[in-house]
Parts: sequence; C-alpha cells; structure tokens
Amino acid sequence: MPANPSEIKKREAAARAAIKKAYGTADGEDGPTLFVSHHLEELDAAFWKQHFSTERPDPQRILDGLVLRSHWGGDDEIDTFDFTLPDEATQYVISVAFDEDGVVAGIAMES
Repeated sequence: MPANPSEIKKREAAARAAIKKAYGTADGEDGPTLFVSHHLEELDAAFWKQHFSTERPDPQRILDGLVLRSHWGGDDEIDTFDFTLPDEATQYVISVAFDEDGVVAGIAMES
C-alpha cells in the first residue's frame, strides 16, 4: 500500500534535518561528511557553478541542494530515503533509514 503523501513529506523533512545535523560529526563521518568531501574533490568546478552558482560551494549549501532520488522499503515504501546531487551527477546517495516508529535509525553513503 503506498504511503500517505503527508507522511512522505514529513519523513523527507526529518531525513534532511538528520543529514544536516550529522554532517561534521562522528555519526556523519561515513555518511554526509564523506559524501560532501568526496564530491567536492571529484566533481569539476563547472558542475558546482551550474548548480550552486559558485565553483566551490560550502558544505551546507551542498546539503541544502540534495535531491530526493527515491524512497523505498516495506509495504508503505517509507523505510529508506535516498538523496543525491542534481542531474544524476553521481551514483552515490546519502541513505537515511527509519525505524518502525518513524525515527531516523541511520545515515550512510551508498552506491
């Protein structure tokens, strides 16, 4: 059964907040921190300029610019939310998993 659109929006907002909160912390080391540092090194200045109006955006701006690639898992398809950079610039995602109570249970960088 598809999830309620308001629950999807609620969890997307919770996932985005958790990503930003985890950035630069030990909990975010293998998730948002690694994702941002990796892509700042790997993507050329033209990509950043096109999507962020600067050749080297600050990490928070990158996190603000993440796009929701998909949400999936379980019968209601809201157990995991995957975020990435615009225009399919990478195969990597920041994946945010929720527990059965709708609380963020983990954040990781995956491909």
